[in-house]
Amino acid sequence: MRKNIVRFLAASAASILCAAIPVTGKGAVLTDEKPLAGFTLSLEKYCDTLIADIKKEEHMERKTEEAGSTVKTGRKKTTIKANSSPNNTETEEEFKLNLVYDRLGVANVHNYLNVRKAPDEGSKIVGKMTRNSGCNVYKIKNGWAKIVSGKVKGWVKAEYLITDGKAEARARQVATLRATVSTETLNVRTLPSIESSIYDQLSADEEYRVAEDNITESWLKRYIAKYCSKKDLRGIDLERMYKDARNWVMLKIDEERMFVSKDFINFSYNLNRAVTIKQPSESGSSGTSGSGSSSTASSIVDYAMQFLGNRYVWGGTSLTNGADCSGFVMRIYEHFGYYLPRTSREQAAATRSVSSSEVQVGDLFFYGSGSTVNHVALYIGGGQIIHASNSRDGIKISSAYYRQPLKIGRVM
Repeated sequence: MRKNIVRFLAASAASILCAAIPVTGKGAVLTDEKPLAGFTLSLEKYCDTLIADIKKEEHMERKTEEAGSTVKTGRKKTTIKANSSPNNTETEEEFKLNLVYDRLGVANVHNYLNVRKAPDEGSKIVGKMTRNSGCNVYKIKNGWAKIVSGKVKGWVKAEYLITDGKAEARARQVATLRATVSTETLNVRTLPSIESSIYDQLSADEEYRVAEDNITESWLKRYIAKYCSKKDLRGIDLERMYKDARNWVMLKIDEERMFVSKDFINFSYNLNRAVTIKQPSESGSSGTSGSGSSSTASSIVDYAMQFLGNRYVWGGTSLTNGADCSGFVMRIYEHFGYYLPRTSREQAAATRSVSSSEVQVGDLFFYGSGSTVNHVALYIGGGQIIHASNSRDGIKISSAYYRQPLKIGRVM
């Protein structure tokens, strides 16, 4: 009886809404400032959608088996595999991508795709899309696609894009749940408690991979037994932490685990977006010690950029077959006759410290927790770094301050 009343009220509301909104033209559509998953929603289908949603809720109550999570895309339903969600639960959730599009395109390349200012191979490169990066395709003409991806607008060779249904299918396969910081900066913790020690500080300039978004007491106890020492638990009210665990998520950044409260982050399913490319001379990194040094730094950046999108391999030192963060930096500098130690900690000790106001192209940014360095990246100018980040993203470009650097070091 209650369901019948709800159905009647919802149908009545839908009828009033449709009657209240004037529609001109047979194909009139309602365009929203925030289209659901990048699609526009037609008015003539809107009322049916409201009622269909109620029917779907009733269906979900009766449903006892599900292969994966139901996904809302705004114009049709589909299913993603259970392992597409970090917690592998069989719950209904909205598939909201981190970009707005009318026509989705996905970079179908091995490492990266150049975005050019004009539809010509000799035109200036304004950005790069790594493998499986997403974009909005404005049009395709004479073998070139005009796109926007993140802050990058330009043209790419259309043969290296997949679009429409194939792109949507690829997005559901490769998109991962990411978190963006809703404040200017945010402390992340060793454990899901404000009594836990601060592990690092994140910025709003980056999207961070969510490794676990369904933290339960049993899960947390297993995690502590595997990864934590008695020192990590010192001063923490464990009973309170277990009770509040569901309000936290675990992020995995550069293969490191850290926790953050859900109150200060937003979630979306992530496709990588194009990164802006600036030549070192355009980056605003002045103060180089002579034209020779500046020329070498520019060459180092150009060389490093060739490996964008290549694999991350822990302990690896191959620029083509896989490298970790310090292996990547070591091999880049080795190519130009500069020899660095093997680990990021040793590299930090072997370089001269400079302040953030003195940073130059070619400097190394060192990150970690407390005073312990465990990650290194190469500064390429324009507030950006290139680094071998993690096993999922490989060699990528990030904001230089996506984490709080412990040190900026100079090699040359």
